[in-house]
Amino acid sequence: MPYSLVSAATLGFDLVRLPAGRQVAEVLLAGLGADEPALTRLAGVHPARGLDREQRGVRAVRSRRAREMAAAVPHVRTAADAAEGAGDRTALLVRQLELGTIGDAPTLERLLREDVLGHEHPLAGRLDADTWEHTADVLADAAVGFWAAGVLPPLVRRELTAAFDRALDAGPLAGPAGWGLEHTEELTGFLAAVRDLDDAGRSRWRVAVDEGRAAHRPWATAMHEASWGAHVSGRTRALAAAQLLAVQAFLDGGFDLHDGAAGVWNAVAGCVQAVVLDDLLATESSAVLRAPGRRVAALS
Repeated sequence: MPYSLVSAATLGFDLVRLPAGRQVAEVLLAGLGADEPALTRLAGVHPARGLDREQRGVRAVRSRRAREMAAAVPHVRTAADAAEGAGDRTALLVRQLELGTIGDAPTLERLLREDVLGHEHPLAGRLDADTWEHTADVLADAAVGFWAAGVLPPLVRRELTAAFDRALDAGPLAGPAGWGLEHTEELTGFLAAVRDLDDAGRSRWRVAVDEGRAAHRPWATAMHEASWGAHVSGRTRALAAAQLLAVQAFLDGGFDLHDGAAGVWNAVAGCVQAVVLDDLLATESSAVLRAPGRRVAALS
């Protein structure tokens, strides 16, 4: 399944179940919101800078082989056999989702190069072609390296992510203004609450999700409505950034692989959709997406 910024919550569903999903989100957030100096900083750490032709060729071969190894990240299509014996149908599905991702490394890289850094990027066409290409290379290498951190040899992973890490050492690469989220106090508060959860708070989210399972179909419809609203209003990139920030808050808040697969991520992502696009959603759709958060509050 190809990723898109319109369906960033689906990408988030994969990221919260990957060992270095938080870092993948950080790479994509940099691409979405970096200003011109930050993009130039990324291009400046490109690992091929200063190499001769032969050395660049060796590096290209290593990069290609690393991407071939990244294909070993389990996919839901290949997780069915490993999930056998998990119990009833629901338990089997959850186990499959724990073991495999919906997307893969090539679809992630395509998202970064064609959507995140595509023609809708605010700075597209304002940097020279070499700088733009080098920036894309650094971000793509890092995204793939972190995505496949669970299967790549440590040295290979570090080779892919080292340039991005060096750029990040010099300071943040993006912030709320670059993401179009500078005036979203409710979102900031919601993400902070998720990030600061303790054991009891995480338990309340799990209970709230279990209580709301019957509402799965209206939830999916409401999520689609919100994504469409973001698209037609030109807020797709802002919503995608919000979902990537939610990935980081979800993981910082101590939720685990099972929580991601069993519905807690979907509940958090739905709340984020409603908060960011509340002015565009029908009252019923907003209520459906906010329902898990309200059940959590009622359990407090």
